[in-house]
Amino acid sequence: MTGHNRFNYSPIVDRPTRKLPNDARVGVWITPNIEHFQWGKPAMSMTPMTAGLSPDVLNHAWRDYGARVGVWRVMEILAKHGLKATAALNSEVCDEYPRIVEEGNKLGWEWVAHGPTNSMLFTGMPPEAEQPIIAGVLDRIAQASGKRPRGWLGPALTETNNTLDLLKEAGVDYVMDWANDELPYEMSTRAGSILSLPYTLEVGDIPVFLHQGRTGKAFHDIIVDQFDQLYAEGERTPRLMSIALHPFLIGHPFRALHLDKALAHIAAHKDVWFATGSEITDWFRGG
Repeated sequence: MTGHNRFNYSPIVDRPTRKLPNDARVGVWITPNIEHFQWGKPAMSMTPMTAGLSPDVLNHAWRDYGARVGVWRVMEILAKHGLKATAALNSEVCDEYPRIVEEGNKLGWEWVAHGPTNSMLFTGMPPEAEQPIIAGVLDRIAQASGKRPRGWLGPALTETNNTLDLLKEAGVDYVMDWANDELPYEMSTRAGSILSLPYTLEVGDIPVFLHQGRTGKAFHDIIVDQFDQLYAEGERTPRLMSIALHPFLIGHPFRALHLDKALAHIAAHKDVWFATGSEITDWFRGG
């Protein structure tokens, strides 16, 4: 194994072909991140000009738009196309924005545990501190949503060296932190294997809009180009495609318009499997 001792190198061309349900060419899963950012703590920012201030009203309000407005536009667009999200949920959202969880349940969204808040990263903590945090997140989401999360996405995709072991011991089936593949694969933990699902750092609104400064139209083209290439390849070797969203970014009208158009493009194709994280996990493991 490599230095982390979680999995061996496995080139995708050497793996046996796995047929997707209904012989689909591409499996598409859509992963909005539904987050709570604590007041007075630095976090993802639109501009560095005020990011070092406390309070930072400018950037806090910019993030807050996602919970107040943006997520509702995203929900409407996905519902328009009959699509269920696999939403990464900070457990603090259950207390701060319970209306979002209520509506997501009505829409049949799957909730993935996303730590307590995106104002705290999973790094530098001993297992005796991390274990109760993980347990508390899973318990709170289960209480609020009626279903215990099967998946986990670390805040900012962060982990300690113990996170995967603790997640498996807590009953988590899959993780999304390792964006290094187009198919699921098993990762080793001291309690057995945990599945890594193919999340994305490229087909996501944070790198496109914040890091690259590109437009909603550019994001549309990225989604469509990614899908079209995978769809062509999928005639021979089916793959999975992740679309990562943050309502405080994609939820603005001038961007959401292009998400709507990109999803319409995908939905117009046959042999596409729109799936949730649990559905992908059950398919891969033959459940």
